[in-house]
Amino acid sequence: MIRQLMKRRRRWVLIDINTQRDFFAADGRACVENSVLTLNNLRRVMAWVRRKDVSVISISDVQPDDANEQSGCCIEGTSGQRKIHYTLRSNRAGFPADRNTDLPAEILRQYKQIILQSRCTDPFDEPRIDRLLSEVRANEFIIIGATAEGSVEAVVLGLLQRGKNVTVITDAVGSHSKRQQKLAFGKMKAKGAKLVETKKLAGQSKLKSARSCKKQKELVKVKAGC
Repeated sequence: MIRQLMKRRRRWVLIDINTQRDFFAADGRACVENSVLTLNNLRRVMAWVRRKDVSVISISDVQPDDANEQSGCCIEGTSGQRKIHYTLRSNRAGFPADRNTDLPAEILRQYKQIILQSRCTDPFDEPRIDRLLSEVRANEFIIIGATAEGSVEAVVLGLLQRGKNVTVITDAVGSHSKRQQKLAFGKMKAKGAKLVETKKLAGQSKLKSARSCKKQKELVKVKAGC
C-alpha cells in the first residue's frame, strides 16, 4: 500500500483529466465544442490550485504511435498529446501506461503533480491509476478535464464507487455533445457527486475570454491568407 497516502488525509486533491492539446487546442483532433469556456475555467482552477497548494493527479490520454494519424487522438510523440501548458506544475513526476502498479513511497510529498498516462476511456482500467486513486485520501476530490461523456464520467463514477467525496467543476469540463454532457452530469449527480461552477471554487473571473476552437481556426486561416 502507499502508506504515506493512507496516513495523511488531504483537504483537496485535484484530478485533471485529459487536459491536452488534441482536446482543447484549435488544431486538436478531438477539440471539445465548449473549449472557449472550458479553457478559461481550467486556467482559473489551476491558478486556485497553485494559490492553495493543492496536490494534482493528472490523467493523460496516450495512444500508440502506430495509430492512424489521420483520425487518431493523443498519439504518443505528437504535439496533440501534450498537456495544455498552464495545467503543468513545476514539481511533477510522470508514469507511463505499462500495466504496472509500482509508485514511489511518499509520492505526494515529493511532488505537487503526478501525471499518469492512460490508454483507456476508463482510466481505472489502468492498474497504476486504479491503485493511486483508490488509496489516496482526501476530504474532497475535485474533477476537471475532458470529456464529460467519456473519461470524466468514468473517473467520477469510479471514485464514488470507492466511497470518495467528489466535486465536478462543470464549466471546466469539456464535451463533444451538449446532450451527452447533460446526461453524464445527471448520472454523476444521481450517484452522489456535487456539481458546481468555477466561481464557486475560485471566485469571479478577471481573465479575458479565450477563443473557441472555431474562432482560433478562422484566425489561423486569415493569417495564412486562406
